[in-house]
This record gives sequence, C-alpha cells and structure tokens, in this order.
Amino acid sequence: MLDRLNQAMDHIEDHLDQRIEVSALARITVTSEYHFRRLFSSLAGMALSEYVRRRRLTVAGAHVLAGEPTLLEIAVRYGYTSGEAFARAFRAVHGIGPGEARRTGAALNAQPRLSFRLTVEGNSTMRYRVVEKEAFRVVGKKARVPLIHRGVNPHIAELVRSIPPETMLRIAGLSDQDPEGVVSATVRLTDSFEEGAELDYYHAVATAAADLPGDLDVLDCPAGTWAVFENTGPFPEALQQLWADVAAQWMPSNPYEYRPGPEILRTRPAEGDPARSDAQLWIPVVRTGG
Repeated sequence: MLDRLNQAMDHIEDHLDQRIEVSALARITVTSEYHFRRLFSSLAGMALSEYVRRRRLTVAGAHVLAGEPTLLEIAVRYGYTSGEAFARAFRAVHGIGPGEARRTGAALNAQPRLSFRLTVEGNSTMRYRVVEKEAFRVVGKKARVPLIHRGVNPHIAELVRSIPPETMLRIAGLSDQDPEGVVSATVRLTDSFEEGAELDYYHAVATAAADLPGDLDVLDCPAGTWAVFENTGPFPEALQQLWADVAAQWMPSNPYEYRPGPEILRTRPAEGDPARSDAQLWIPVVRTGG
C-alpha cells in the first residue's frame, strides 16, 4: 500500500499543471476514492485538495521568482481562470502577491513533496478484532465541534456538561448492543485532518430501538464491517495516539479500507488508576481483495 501511495504522489507531481482526478489516484492505489481521500488526509494532516493546491502554488512560486513567463501564463498553467484568482490564492499561501514577489524577489513558502514510509516499532502490539454488525443507530446528543489533536477537547466537554442528568439516564437506557453503554461517535464533515476541521460529535449509545424520544439526535448506521481496536493508557493521549496509529500503521498493512460511517469510541476508567482509560475504537471498514 505504501508503495502505491508513493506512486500516487508521483502522479500528482507529473500532473500539477493538469486536472488531477481522484479516480486516477484511487486506481493507482487500488482503493475506493473515499478510502484514498480519507487515508491521505489522515497521514498527511491535510485534505488532498489542499495538498495539491499548495504544491501547485509552490511550483508556481518558483516560476514567479524566475521572471518568466508572464504572471497570467503561470496562472493559466496552474488552473486559474484569471490573474486575480491566481493572485488571491498566491497571497493565501505565500503572504505576498505574485507581482510584488517578482519585483522584490521575496522569500516564499514551500509545500514539500510528500512521501510515505512505515515506521515499525517492535515494542508495541495493536490489539484488534473485526466485527460484522447489523444496521443500528447512534442515539444521543450532537454538537458540531472543531478537531483538536492533543488534549481534552473543550467543545466536547461543554456538550457533555450541558446534557441534564435525567436525559443522560434516558440515553444510557437505550443501549442494547456493542459497543455497550455511553460512547462517543464522530462524523468528519470534510477530508481534512487539520486542527480545527469541523466534525459532528455524538454523546450517545448504539441501539436497535425503533421508538426513540423526539428530543434526541439520531444517526443511522447501515450493516457492515467494523475494525475494533483496544488500548489502555493515559487519557486522552493514549486514545489519540491509537487513532493516529490506525491510519499510519494498521490501514496500510491490512486488507481493509475505510468506508463511510461514524468512528465510535468507548472509554472507561482503567481499574485502579483514574488517570488511565481502557479504550475501544470502532472504525467502519470494508475488506479489499488483498
């Protein structure tokens, strides 16, 4: 998989001055478009479209500083329909307009070309199992929150504090399957894994109940395959690292790919140590032909 990802990066570099189709990148990596976008953004920390934009404007910046061709010719070559649109995009990346950069020989920002490699550490093992689940629902309270990579997310903490105890008891009473009890479920709204990217967060339970209270938020989850990962460690650092390891280590090394759906996290205090947690992370996947 990593070799194929790097072949996809070669394809991007060879087509920076052309239209880059995600379908072509998916064919190179023998994955779905959804999985390619998701895997790329989780490994790179940015959306595929953002990476392509930054690479184009990095290469365009070199042409600007070289003094030729004209700024309009550079704009058209890299997909901009007007000099004004190119100037706005150029300034957003480099902090200076292309005309001023050419006149002054200003220092520009650069997006390095990405390559992927697997770092293997022999002192840890990822515990996982694969589960087939019938259709179910995630039911609870929802909020739109920004992604925060490290530490407690204060927006999520605020949502949890805002739920009245009696409502929380009603939600907990609906749990009737794995993952048992109250869980966190997140749905990403964009391909981006950058800090601040928006996602929908559910403080909820998994249930097959059909008759649900009207004041609760409901997310339907179709039948499918789930990869379930487990770890124990300091909260929330250990589970945030688990999320990263799934994308960087497990996905490239196993015959599964992401499919649309929520990522569900079940955490409980570790026995005898309230600063540590036992975590289960449920990721919706589909088996590939590999």
